[in-house]
Parts: sequence; structure tokens; C-alpha cells
Amino acid sequence: MLQKTHSLAGLLTAECVLSYYHQPLLTWEAGTALLLGCLIGPLADIDKKGSTMAKIFLPLSGILHLLKVKHRTLTHSLLFILALASLTSALPEIFFWTFILAYGSHTLIDMFNEQGVALFWPWKRKIRLLPKFLAIDTGSFAEGIFRLALGIAVILYPILSSSLRLM
Repeated sequence: MLQKTHSLAGLLTAECVLSYYHQPLLTWEAGTALLLGCLIGPLADIDKKGSTMAKIFLPLSGILHLLKVKHRTLTHSLLFILALASLTSALPEIFFWTFILAYGSHTLIDMFNEQGVALFWPWKRKIRLLPKFLAIDTGSFAEGIFRLALGIAVILYPILSSSLRLM
């Protein structure tokens, strides 16, 4: 999936975390969580040479390249997510969960792609959630539809979740 798809997934994830903690959207905490979700959503692609995340975090992506880490392996694995959880455990709870779940959203939606991800890395077998004929190719029309659905969800979720709380 493309960076903008992962950013929307991270943003939606942040909205879900904010809703869970009953955090109003017009606070600095909410703004921070939304920005964090949007930026962390595409972070797993740091392992893909030429990606925006690889360019932003060039020293780290360079190390991954030198270590011959292939795309959708280490940085998309449960092991890596657990390591990140350990490293970010000191964050305030709302930011911790936004970070971990937004990062995890990347792995989840990449499993809709035909290539799948090495979810249980270092085991090399890649896992995908859809059969090949239904898989969403990166940059395809199907991804555009998926991204549109995410965008609609990003707009509607805060409205629907706040109206449900009022009931």
C-alpha cells in the first residue's frame, strides 16, 4: 500500500484510541495523537528503499539496507511491534497505544496485498488475509477505493462515536 493509505489508517487508528479514552478532539493531546497516528502509520516502510520513511530516517533505513532486511519482513513483524512496544512503554498511555496500534495498522493492511508480510519473522513465510484474486495491489484502483473508504471512515468515525456517546 502507498504512504497516503497507511497515513489514513494510522489517523483512523488514532481516532479510535482517542474515542476509547474519551479524549475530546479539540485538545493538544488529541492533536498530538492524530499527528502521531498519521506519521507512524507509514513508518514500517522504512525498510523499502526510496520510500518517504526511508528518506526521512535515512541513517536507520541505511542500516536496515546494510543488514539486507527485505521489505515486509522485520519491520512488519510481530516481533518488531513488540520491540517497539518495549521502547515506547514510557510514553503516556494514550500516545503509547496510538503509536503501537497505528504502527500495527500498517502490517494489518499490508496483509491485504498479494505479497503479504512476514508476520512471524524470522520465519520467512509471508501471511496475507485475502486470496490472490481479491488481493489489493499497491497503487491500484482497488487501493484507491480502499483509501477512499478509509478517508470516509476518518471523517465519519468521530461524528458517529460522539453521537453514540450522547445517547
